[in-house]
Amino acid sequence: MIRKTSKNEIRRRIHARIRRKLRGTPERPRLAVFRSVAHIYAQVIDDAKGVTVASASSVEKSRKTRGGNLAGAKEIGKRVAERAKEKGITKVVFDRGGYIYHGRVKALADAAREAGLEF
Repeated sequence: MIRKTSKNEIRRRIHARIRRKLRGTPERPRLAVFRSVAHIYAQVIDDAKGVTVASASSVEKSRKTRGGNLAGAKEIGKRVAERAKEKGITKVVFDRGGYIYHGRVKALADAAREAGLEF
C-alpha cells in the first residue's frame, strides 16, 4: 500500500532544508514563524546561545487576537517587532518555517518590516 505523505511532513522536510542554510546570530537573530489553523506564533531566536530573545503569539492572554486571519497575523508581526526593538534588535533573518511566503506568513513579515525590523 502506498502511503500518502502528509502536508505537515512535507513542510517539516522543507523547514529542515531551510534551517541547514539559515542561522541566527547575536547580531542578527532568526525570526521564526509557526502557523496553525487557529493561531500564529513568532519568535526571535539567537541560535548561537539557543535562546528566545522575543516572542509573540495569538494565544497570549494579554490581548485577544485571533491568529487564524490576516489581521491577527499583522498584529503579531507588529508586536514581535516592538518587543525585539525593546531588546535592541533591528536586523533579523526571516525563517518562514517551511510555509509558503503567502497569506498570513507574508502579512506577519510585512507588519514586522513596517514596525522597524530589517530583513
